[in-house]
Amino acid sequence: MILSTLDWAIVVAFFVFSLVVGVATSRRAGKNAGEFFLSGRQMPWWLLGVSMVATTFSSDTPNLVTDIVRKHGVSGNWLWWAFLLTGMLTVFVYAKLWRRSGVLTDLEFYELRYSGRSAAFLRGFRAIYLGVFFNVMIMATVSLAAIKIGSVTLGLKPLETLVIASVVTVIYSSLGGLRSVLLTDFALFVVAMVGSLAAAWVVVRLPEVGGLEALLENDMVRRRLDFVPDLSDPETFVPLFLMPLAVQWWSTWYPGAEPGGGGYIAQRMLAARNEEHAASATLFFNIAHYALRPWPWIIVALASLVVFPDLAALSAAFPELDANLVDHDLAYPAMLRRLPHGLLGIVMASLIAAYMSTISTHLNWGSSYIVNDFYLRFLRPEASERALVLLGRVSTALLMLVTACLALYLHSALQAFQILLQIGAGTGLLFIMRWFWWRVNAASEITAMVVSFAIAVYFQLGDSALPPHVQLLVGVSITTVSWLLAAFIAPPTERTRLAAFCRKVRPGGPGWRTVERELPPEDRRPDAAWDVPGGLLNMAIGCALVYGTLFATGYFIKGNLGSALVLLAIAVLASFWLIRRKSRTASMA
Repeated sequence: MILSTLDWAIVVAFFVFSLVVGVATSRRAGKNAGEFFLSGRQMPWWLLGVSMVATTFSSDTPNLVTDIVRKHGVSGNWLWWAFLLTGMLTVFVYAKLWRRSGVLTDLEFYELRYSGRSAAFLRGFRAIYLGVFFNVMIMATVSLAAIKIGSVTLGLKPLETLVIASVVTVIYSSLGGLRSVLLTDFALFVVAMVGSLAAAWVVVRLPEVGGLEALLENDMVRRRLDFVPDLSDPETFVPLFLMPLAVQWWSTWYPGAEPGGGGYIAQRMLAARNEEHAASATLFFNIAHYALRPWPWIIVALASLVVFPDLAALSAAFPELDANLVDHDLAYPAMLRRLPHGLLGIVMASLIAAYMSTISTHLNWGSSYIVNDFYLRFLRPEASERALVLLGRVSTALLMLVTACLALYLHSALQAFQILLQIGAGTGLLFIMRWFWWRVNAASEITAMVVSFAIAVYFQLGDSALPPHVQLLVGVSITTVSWLLAAFIAPPTERTRLAAFCRKVRPGGPGWRTVERELPPEDRRPDAAWDVPGGLLNMAIGCALVYGTLFATGYFIKGNLGSALVLLAIAVLASFWLIRRKSRTASMA
């Protein structure tokens, strides 16, 4: 153990705070399923936005970024930076649509949008597929990071780490529901940001690193500082930059970056007070997630190249560790051992906070699928609110138990990231189009799900020599063609269901003209009212705001003030534009 009494006191205090919040909110959360899973749909944008950020600020995220930077340099982060396009599309096009739908979970959408047994099957199957299997995979990835952090900094065995990390999270999540998750997320985010900034500040000043200037001049670091991969090297430029920006962002389903929104992001939007709060929460999330958080992790990752230049150095530093745990993502927790006591306790509390915020959200989200979209819908439609809340609490605990078992078999954060991307390859365009094209049906969704999963299994278990980005392109191509064929071959959704969807959600646009012609005049939405073109323009401006801020910060760190000021000016102009357009839209409403 390397934590002092002071360090432990800080960590324990954080655990106690989380338990107190869970107990304090348990009575209100126990009223009904709407309170337990959506906090009564009365949450403000700032609390929801911070919760989204805290959820994606998981304990595996700094490990993943470290893994990427050590292998591919700073520019390798385009693997996830490209998902900003998805996020901004959700902010300016889909957030209000989700809020108008009025569903309790995003899976309930299936029977709002589609009809017949296929829609019911889709809802029930995905409740188990996403709520249990896929959700557990995500939580196991996060738990893998916790295992590595516990092994390196505390000397704990994997099982010991999982028991300690999960018990408190399960207790407050199962007691207080989403309200407890949101309130603790706010404190968790503050602690996590302070911890990551403090870690970067101290690590740069280690004697081995020698300060920021020496770090940037180090031979191991200097060749990894580019923000864009070398265009003359297609082996890095194509998979790390071109594929993410040209294909990956719109074609793949990934938790927290679902095209058109979904999962816990949709849950937060559905819990908002109104459409404006839903969009504002999602905008705050994308700004904080992509522009504010990455650089402390990147700095620590770069410094780790100086202290632990390769895997052999990591293995030599931790000879007692299981060889399966030694990968580049281990470098982040390894660097934390160099922090002084007191600060180490804060940083450990921040990593615990990151873990708890992510796990608590996924537990509540997965439990909502099990309760609302499987148990209530198919097993006991007459179940009382009390029984639903009880099942929500029990399923929360069971999901955590299964997660702990799976986490013991994973090895690398980047490995898990690529598996998740491949499973969702090709489904993204469908999730975008289903809101704006009446022809998309339940058979399309079932086909996309089955084909993408089968291709992912083939590439993971088969003897494929294709690199990951080619596998992704193959998966996207085959899956997209398959679900498009299903849209035309399978019977369309019943006209009455499509008409009801139009009236409630008001998507508009040319893809619904066939259906809207059959609506009464008072329910029709003229094309002039279709706001998607303006939403796409706002999406582009929002991306300029976030990317401008992200890279302006990077150039400031590198000491390139000219480029930093230009990008900062672009970000400022973009923010003014968005504020002006928002004011104009509000005045026209």
